[in-house]
Amino acid sequence: MPYLHTINPVAFEIGPVSVNWYGIIIATGILLAYLVAQKEAVKRGLPEDTISDLLIWVIPIAILSARFYYVAMEWEYYSQHPSKVIEIWNGGIAIHGALIGGFITAYVITRTKKISFLKLADIVAPSILIGQIIGRWGNFMNQEAHGGPVSRTFLENLYLPNWMIEQMYIAELQSYVHPTFLYESLWNVGGLLLLFLLRNLHLRRGELFFTYLIWYSVGRFYIEGLRTDSLYIIGELRSAQVVSLLLIVVGFSAIIYRRFYLKSTVTYQDK
Repeated sequence: MPYLHTINPVAFEIGPVSVNWYGIIIATGILLAYLVAQKEAVKRGLPEDTISDLLIWVIPIAILSARFYYVAMEWEYYSQHPSKVIEIWNGGIAIHGALIGGFITAYVITRTKKISFLKLADIVAPSILIGQIIGRWGNFMNQEAHGGPVSRTFLENLYLPNWMIEQMYIAELQSYVHPTFLYESLWNVGGLLLLFLLRNLHLRRGELFFTYLIWYSVGRFYIEGLRTDSLYIIGELRSAQVVSLLLIVVGFSAIIYRRFYLKSTVTYQDK
């Protein structure tokens, strides 16, 4: 019998304004990601304002592109309810949209500042994972981005603490569910450790970033198959899985091309 005690998604209220844990957690992830990237950027010889200038543009554009991606995938609904398009506060953003918008924005900024995009991408790749690791806990607080039904025994066998198990009970479903937020967060922790290890080796420029694309996408592809809130392209084709496969191909192809055909010798440590 479930305890039926879930965490309040509202952290505190200031008058009529509610401050949700989701926003606090996302902001914390961004801050930690910035601090890590800033330290590494200076170490790698980039101007001190590079990361802060990047975030000023990337954050709002990433949010807008995440919403645009979601709306595009759910166009059948939003075409009938156009006034709902701007209601981002009611949920409906997609991480792949944020990544695409963020990467494009970063590319434009690096071109403007005459900085190597791949050099910057290598530097911020671990920070992107930091943001994703922490950000998934915002989904936990909102009881979203979860998987299908499982038994309480299944969750107990994962050695999860009771407070986490109870948060995985979805009242509307009258069932416990897969903690897919946790699966992805832990998968990304593994990716972060891998990137920290690899950046101490003599990787070619860009390979750290492409490794991030591959690692994240492999995990996302499998975890997405467990989720119940997927966006679909056509029929049963989940958009996140399709994009993940494309990014895996891009990552491997870029590494092979740059290493064996372009024969670039610039390494991560080069300034």
